Amino acid sequence: MVARTSRALVLLALAGASSVPRVAEAQTPDDAAFAREIENKVVAHPHTIAELEAGVIALPSAPISAAQRGGSTPLIGTIGKGDATVQTGIHVLFRGSRDWAIGAGALFAPRPTADTEYGGSSGLQRTHARSYLFLGTEARYIPIHYKWIEAYVGGTIGGIIIADRFVTNAGDPVPPILGVKEITVSTEGVGFGLQVGVEWLFSERLVAGLALRGDHWILPSAQQCSPIKDCATLSGGVEALEAGLTIGYRLPL
Repeated sequence: MVARTSRALVLLALAGASSVPRVAEAQTPDDAAFAREIENKVVAHPHTIAELEAGVIALPSAPISAAQRGGSTPLIGTIGKGDATVQTGIHVLFRGSRDWAIGAGALFAPRPTADTEYGGSSGLQRTHARSYLFLGTEARYIPIHYKWIEAYVGGTIGGIIIADRFVTNAGDPVPPILGVKEITVSTEGVGFGLQVGVEWLFSERLVAGLALRGDHWILPSAQQCSPIKDCATLSGGVEALEAGLTIGYRLPL
């Protein structure tokens, strides 16, 4: 009698336990299901991506002057013995499948490093700064897909415009009709490079990532100069390194 009563109590306890809702499991996100949802809704279908980028660009062997080496970047400070500065940009891509994407982009250095004691051949008290603008195309191959993390490799090619700006600090201000104290010497060339990146698909439409690029610029060997002999500071082959954080928005077609 006691044995039958014990078995009955055990069976009743098991039945009650099975009927209690599993709240902990219901509240735990299903990572695999979330990844499959993004894959089915967006990644597996053609769509466009608009990305904003913010980072740094460094030219390891090309300082803006002998007195200004290493450049200047937020948090990091100087980088190497060349030039380094903040870089921003935008990328617009068409992703035709889960494994490849092509598009175009523009990268610009809005706060160039400045040498405030540049004298030049004239000996005047002057400031010299150098900015960079890249306009080109890019292609990405995305071989790694792990849940909501993706990694890609690719290449870029396009045009590079370098602006050397020289400003005379001495003298009294005059109306613009009589002249300006600033002169810009531009250098145009071709740039190409390789890139790698990692992206995090943290929602159905939004993606964040890290991009690294190594570029080679081909510039004219003859340097342009102003009438007072302020000349372009880059020529021939130049190496550039870039790193940036990206935030993108996906728009299914």
